[in-house]
Amino acid sequence: MKVLYFAWVRQKLGKASEEVNPPADVRTVGDLLDWLRSLDEAHADALADKDTLRAAVDQEHADLDTPITDAREVAFFPPVTGG
Repeated sequence: MKVLYFAWVRQKLGKASEEVNPPADVRTVGDLLDWLRSLDEAHADALADKDTLRAAVDQEHADLDTPITDAREVAFFPPVTGG
């Protein structure tokens, strides 16, 4: 699965994307966030606040309980504002 990072999430991690192979018990966006945060300090810092992050699964906006079992791509980004 490809994980994409945008804006300050990308800056904190120092990369725009990575290929990951999470364990079978990682079934939702929230599970994926928890697992990614456990990888190292950079992930823990960049993904620390679930309430601040937004996600998309295969380019569709997603909640923390959205399944990722068959996902090809999950993206994490800060809230989007604009006018």
